[in-house]
Amino acid sequence: MRKAVISSEAAPPAIGPYSQAILAGGFIFTSGQLPLDREGKLIEGDILAQARQCLENLKAILEAAGAGLEDLVKVTVYVTDLRDFAAINEVYARYFPKEPPARSFVQVAALPKGAGIELEGIAIKKAR
Repeated sequence: MRKAVISSEAAPPAIGPYSQAILAGGFIFTSGQLPLDREGKLIEGDILAQARQCLENLKAILEAAGAGLEDLVKVTVYVTDLRDFAAINEVYARYFPKEPPARSFVQVAALPKGAGIELEGIAIKKAR
């Protein structure tokens, strides 16, 4: 099985030695997306703004791979405060109004750059 690196200038660059995403075996595996702007700076704003930015970054990377949010089959959400669950669900539901992907929601002690949320996903690469 061959793999291909996926990269998008519409999303922030990796902040370490990893790829934004990898295409392998018909699946797109994204790295965790923090609420960073295209220059890699943590955005200003509350958890709602941070969740939106993470989803927009994920969307940009999937589009670079020829897919979209509707192709996600699994998303993992990492947060530093589980009390943000309802607020994040509010934003998340707007991006997945029907047939949302499977999801895990995990509280962690800390995230890079002081972010409150990080999202990663696995999507199907469909022939288009």
